[in-house]
Amino acid sequence: MSKTALIVIDMINTYDHKDAELLLPAAESVVPVVAGLLERARGKGVPVIYVNDNFGEWRSHHGELLDQAMSGPHAHLVEPLRPDDSSLFVVKARHSIFFETPLSYLLRQQGIDQLVLCGQVTEQCVLYSCLDAHIRHFDVTVPRDAVAHIHADLARAALRMMERNMSARVCDSGELWQ
Repeated sequence: MSKTALIVIDMINTYDHKDAELLLPAAESVVPVVAGLLERARGKGVPVIYVNDNFGEWRSHHGELLDQAMSGPHAHLVEPLRPDDSSLFVVKARHSIFFETPLSYLLRQQGIDQLVLCGQVTEQCVLYSCLDAHIRHFDVTVPRDAVAHIHADLARAALRMMERNMSARVCDSGELWQ
């Protein structure tokens, strides 16, 4: 029997980085969608795992990252997505949720073989994470309305690549956990 996890990518964010101004409009639109996914997943007992950049702060842990994001000017984008006490949290250094992280081990320990990827950035971290999940033999779903982009044209191409080249299911978030 398969088991699914919701993976929230890089949404605990200060938006104090290169391309943030280009990302913010898409982030604004996906936050309520991701919040809805979180609520439905938690209601169905689906494990939620946040995988987040450490912003180059190698001494950071998830609480520190959350505090930093919540004290910034874009806290309204983080507040609806706060991890709860049952959420798991993995800190990453680079684009893929798997690169140099214990995520693959964690997923196998939890018996998880299906991933729903949401968050940001579609044409970067989500795309690379989908590829890494595919080569590790995880089934992947990407709700197109729950991923934020910097460049819309690249995001469309990335979603098409995920679907065509990585066998990901690309759907609307409303199709999940009804």
